[in-house]
Amino acid sequence: MTTWDPADFRDRVQQVLDAFLDERADELRPLGPDAARLVTEARTALRGGKRFRAAFCHWGYRAVRPEGSDASSGAALARACASLEVLHASALVHDDLMDASDTRRGRPATHRAFEAEHRGAGWRGDAEQYGAAAAILLGDLLLGWSGDLLRTSGFGVEQVAPGLAIFEQCRSEVIAGQFLDVSVQARGRADVDTAMTVLRYKSAKYSIERPLHIGAGLAGATPVQVEQLRRFGLPLGEAFQLRDDLLGVFGDPDETGKPAGDDLVEGKRTVLVALALDAAPPAAARRLDEALGTPLGPADVDELRGIIEDSGARAQVEDVIGRLTDRAVDSLRAADVDDRARDVLVELAAAATQRTV
Repeated sequence: MTTWDPADFRDRVQQVLDAFLDERADELRPLGPDAARLVTEARTALRGGKRFRAAFCHWGYRAVRPEGSDASSGAALARACASLEVLHASALVHDDLMDASDTRRGRPATHRAFEAEHRGAGWRGDAEQYGAAAAILLGDLLLGWSGDLLRTSGFGVEQVAPGLAIFEQCRSEVIAGQFLDVSVQARGRADVDTAMTVLRYKSAKYSIERPLHIGAGLAGATPVQVEQLRRFGLPLGEAFQLRDDLLGVFGDPDETGKPAGDDLVEGKRTVLVALALDAAPPAAARRLDEALGTPLGPADVDELRGIIEDSGARAQVEDVIGRLTDRAVDSLRAADVDDRARDVLVELAAAATQRTV
């Protein structure tokens, strides 16, 4: 039985984001139409998505402070949760640029949208460079705004401080994790352990564990409660990203909003790929290794998918997702948290690891 309404929660997060962007648009209005274009693209970047980070922040808070225990915190908590979505949007804008992705959620990636504007207007200079510059600046702007939104969420200084400290740690981890990923792709090799390190710091921690910790920190969690939520959040975050890796190779483009086999075209050295390279016959492993990051047609994508499937890597990753999720849920069942929050977090665990997008 569903114990909360995720669609209603997503709507409320969107309302907070829209209001926040209205405030930022007013601040930037004196800068003229170019600044307005940045805000317009920010609205695009902040629309849609599952809002998992906001949800885990909310229920991390409610795990420590149950609903009804502090009725006045609703608006402040909503803004704090929304700040994680602004951080996420910043990471996606930068990630798409670094990966040279053309699309995001079925729309042009930010750098491609600005590039198309430049080209369509017939401006001077290089359109691709303009798009890259705009994406860097928008990602930076969103990164700054994410901290602003949390800091001005409405919680008192003493209450917001623990959440901000974790937020700053999360921000550092995801940026450093992104650089680990870039470096791995540049070297063109990664064993399973290296790929897992990238996965953990680029995505797993900031997707689930840190949002839980930020919410719990805002609620005044004890060190014991923070550790209990870590035992739930970290393995679940790893399972979440492993599912994302599977979708990046085997996902339906109509569901994911990305081209078929997008991670293969981008040359992603994921855990899935590392396992396939270890297990595939030498000739097949060499074909997969050499094809990563090159232009691939539909037949090439199908061939590489077949190599990964036949190696057993896909089934192995599915098994690991299941075991990590079970470990996370078992840890949560033993944790000292509110019972309703526990039930919702179990639902969120299933939604995060069994999704098709």
